[in-house]
Amino acid sequence: MIQETCLALGAAGTYLYAIMPEMRHRAEPMKGVFYAHRGLHDRAAGVPENSMAAFERAVKAGYGIEMDIQITGDEVPVVFHDFTLKRVCHASGKVTDYTYEELQEFRLDGTEERIPALSEVLELVNGQVPLLVEMKCPDLKLRICEKADELLCRYQGPYTIESFNSAVLYWYRKHRPEIARGQLAMNFQRREANYTPERFAVRHLLLNFLAKPDFIAYDIRDKEAISKNLCRKLFGCPSVAWTVRSPKQLKTIAPYYDSFIFEGFLPQ
Repeated sequence: MIQETCLALGAAGTYLYAIMPEMRHRAEPMKGVFYAHRGLHDRAAGVPENSMAAFERAVKAGYGIEMDIQITGDEVPVVFHDFTLKRVCHASGKVTDYTYEELQEFRLDGTEERIPALSEVLELVNGQVPLLVEMKCPDLKLRICEKADELLCRYQGPYTIESFNSAVLYWYRKHRPEIARGQLAMNFQRREANYTPERFAVRHLLLNFLAKPDFIAYDIRDKEAISKNLCRKLFGCPSVAWTVRSPKQLKTIAPYYDSFIFEGFLPQ
């Protein structure tokens, strides 16, 4: 009996150590902030996601901006969500198959909007609203961190970074510890039928001991995720909701989160 109790306590202690986030809470200023998901886009109005028009609308409305960045074939950081061009640009290939100049030949969702460079977006926003920058990185090649940091380290406005890839957060922990970083997570097994060990670890925040995130950005469909709620309640780690799509959803999930990424409506 004593042995079983010791084993249980040891397992619990190891789990809590694994999910323990950064304890300095540098993400506190994020609390209560609403971030427009991929900018304040509106397809019906001809304003595509992650476009300069969507970012300009968010700035004018006073909302924070959530955006996705990745690098081109010639290592220019651009703002684009999907790794392929099929859905948004109706073209073949990946973002990394093209140079930045080549990507300028494509249009976003049938509009005249082009894929923006990160430098363009930073110049437009110019510190007027906070930025939540998702680093898109499918592997352990972390050039996106290095190339984006060349621009972000000179940016004067408030920003935080986030990623599903815990290695990105570890890079920021090592090279830019002053920048608040967030672990993106979801139930990959339920939503994507992805059962890889890496996705299992991210879902349960088991790599926090390496990444030491300042906040957790979690899918609202899994608002009661145990590890996320333990980080928030036990360790005081802010939690960011993605993606809220209606006032009703916002009311339902508000008790579980501190900041909110939204689209499709204007939160009050």
